[in-house]
Amino acid sequence: MVKINENFLSMKKNYLFIEIAKRVKAFSQAHPDADIIRMGIGDVTLPIAPAAVEAMKKAADEMGVKETFRGYEDSGAGYDFLKEAVAKYYNSFGANVKADEIRINDGAKADCGNIVDIFGDDNVVMITDPAYPVYVDTNLMNGRKIIYADSTEENGFAAMPDDSVHADIIYLCSPNNPTGSVYTKEQLKKWVDYANKNGSVIIFDAAYESFISEPDLPRSIFQIEGARTCAIEMCSLSKTAGFTGMRCGYTVIPEELKVTASDGSDVYLAQLWGRRQGSKFNGVSYPVQRAAEAIFTDEGQKQIKVNIDYYRENARIIASTLDEMGIYYTGGKNSPYIWLKCPGGLGSWEFFDKLLEEANVVGTPGEGFGKNGEGYFRLTAFGDRERTKQAMERFKALKF
Repeated sequence: MVKINENFLSMKKNYLFIEIAKRVKAFSQAHPDADIIRMGIGDVTLPIAPAAVEAMKKAADEMGVKETFRGYEDSGAGYDFLKEAVAKYYNSFGANVKADEIRINDGAKADCGNIVDIFGDDNVVMITDPAYPVYVDTNLMNGRKIIYADSTEENGFAAMPDDSVHADIIYLCSPNNPTGSVYTKEQLKKWVDYANKNGSVIIFDAAYESFISEPDLPRSIFQIEGARTCAIEMCSLSKTAGFTGMRCGYTVIPEELKVTASDGSDVYLAQLWGRRQGSKFNGVSYPVQRAAEAIFTDEGQKQIKVNIDYYRENARIIASTLDEMGIYYTGGKNSPYIWLKCPGGLGSWEFFDKLLEEANVVGTPGEGFGKNGEGYFRLTAFGDRERTKQAMERFKALKF
């Protein structure tokens, strides 16, 4: 008889955003004339930069000619032209990354979940709470023990390591999803020192690094001394360049990052990950990689900055509304997310229902990101400008 992976039975029945979609659908059916403004899912709304579009068109034309057609990319790790462009980008803001340490993927979400394939199921995993659900779910699926580092209002939603607690794998996200908080270099140094002392590996999600506007804040963990011996970094073009529908990102594993196997031998994690990907992943299409390469040109960077600044202004509009109303929040300045304390002492789902029913605005209940998210709520700045303004006017009209 077939047996299932019963670790799935310990998980919540519905993924957070599926539950949100169900509630919104039910409300829409009951109120077909309602003008709903969606500020929940972090999907972009502006079109892809012209430089990327043109590069993809050119690459698609090449695929229609025998002499320039491309099938499998030999290594599956990505074409050299893109890896070199990414490495140059990292070096531009002081992160020491080599092209050969980069593997191109179809977005950070997949690698954040799949990276655990190279680690044993008996590792203890530390995840900051609140957290992006993928970190938790993918480790629950494998039956790993998960412990949490509390991110709370008291520490500015920036959890710090506790030397009395041991963890083997650590998930960090900065700028953080959902809270919008950003670690300083000093704070990240404490995490790096903790990891090196404990023989731990940090999985660092930098998907929102391009939204950092303050120059002293780190955009990569590889700007921190000691990170190359304890960290793996994942990044995405989904939010940076609007590739949510194109799927392209990259994972960086330093060449010196190694662990000790049970027989005492040194094992380099880049080699393990390469073996895993070689078996389960055939790479990102050539046209998409050419489009991604165009993002890292001077013109591409100029074009995506226009879009990023647009979303930053949306975040400023949301933040100024909360300032006017005297509502506590984090994020907004160096992140496209605003994490607010639910007004009137409401719970996360209570506030979700109130906002939907009375203002016809959809956000994301903080409770869906972990226990420390209860009583908080996430709004995204990825919407249309006028719709963002309308949503904030409706927000101000709510009675608590």
